[in-house]
Amino acid sequence: MYEATEEFFAALPARAPSVLRGPVRGTLQIALTTDHHTDYWLLRLAPHQAVVTRGRGPADAVLSSSAEFFERLVTGRAQGISAVLRNEATFSGNVLLFLAFRRFFPARPGARDPRELARDQLRRSG
Repeated sequence: MYEATEEFFAALPARAPSVLRGPVRGTLQIALTTDHHTDYWLLRLAPHQAVVTRGRGPADAVLSSSAEFFERLVTGRAQGISAVLRNEATFSGNVLLFLAFRRFFPARPGARDPRELARDQLRRSG
């Protein structure tokens, strides 16, 4: 398995309080394929918490991609919604879980929040 992916899943429970602020609740299965092998992760998401386990199980939604592509998602070199639209990843089930989960992915390297840019412009012009 890829190192950044392992670190990403290990950090989810600690990051959940700040990321999962809305009323999201459900189980998301992540299927990551390398050659002819698939690794599975099961995420139980609820407001302010995420429980991560390895393996398969009943899920409200499933996100599938290659392990290599998922590594790009967790390092900010690819975007979740774009990946699904381009069929680089597939998603089925409760779309609200995917929308909540994608908030865990980092921004693209060098990307800035538009609100931060607006504040900078106000400071410079004021």
